[in-house]
Amino acid sequence: MIVAIPDVLPAAHLAEFRRELEAAEWEDGRMTAGAQAAQAKDNIQIPAGHPAARKVGEALLQALTRHALFQAAALPRHILPPMFNRYSGGQQFGTHVDGAIRQVPGTPHRLRADLSATFFFSAPDEYDGGELVVQDTYGSRSVKLPAGHLILYPSTSLHHVTPVTRGSRLCSFFWIQSLVRDDGHRTLLFELDVAIQRLNAAHPKDPTAVAFTGVYHNLLRQWAEV
Repeated sequence: MIVAIPDVLPAAHLAEFRRELEAAEWEDGRMTAGAQAAQAKDNIQIPAGHPAARKVGEALLQALTRHALFQAAALPRHILPPMFNRYSGGQQFGTHVDGAIRQVPGTPHRLRADLSATFFFSAPDEYDGGELVVQDTYGSRSVKLPAGHLILYPSTSLHHVTPVTRGSRLCSFFWIQSLVRDDGHRTLLFELDVAIQRLNAAHPKDPTAVAFTGVYHNLLRQWAEV
C-alpha cells in the first residue's frame, strides 16, 4: 500500500525548518548506507546527531502523531528519528530495497522497517527530476509531492530516486515499525477504517458503524504486535 499524507506541516513552520536545515553541515549520504545501497546512492545528508536534525525531526514526529490519516495508514509502534537528505547536480539513488533492521542512532535499540516514509520540503517546481519511483504489485509509481506532504510505502518495495537535473530536492526520510507487520493486513485495516469514517460522516447514528468498528478492532486485536 502506497499512501500520500497531505499537509503534515503548516507553511510557516515548513519555511522556518527548511532555513535551519539548509544552514546545517552536510556529509556524504553514503555514510549511512549499507554495502549494496552505497554503490547506488549519491546524495548528501545532515548528520543524525545535528541539532537542526533533532529539532526538525522531533517537530515532524509530533505533527504525525496528530495526523489521523498517517496514524490510520501506518499504525506506528516505533518510528526511527527522521533523517534529511538533498539531491542536486545530477545526484540520484539507484534501485534498492531498504534494510530490514534499523539501528536507532545513539542507542542499543533496533526496529524492524515495515514502512518507509519520505517527507518533501522542496516544491515540485523547484527541481527537475528527483521522482521517487516505487515498484509495487501493479507496476511502478512515480512520486513527486508538494512541499509539506509525505509518502508512505512498504519498506519491502524496490525503489529509486531519479537524477535531479535542475535545482535541489530537500527531503526527510525515516522508517516505521508498525503494530501490524503484514502489508496486506495493514491495507485491509486502513480501508476498513476509512470506510467507517465515511459512514459515520454520512450517517452519524447508523448502528452499522458500531458493528464495523467492532470488526476493525477484532482484526487489529488478532494481527497487532504490542
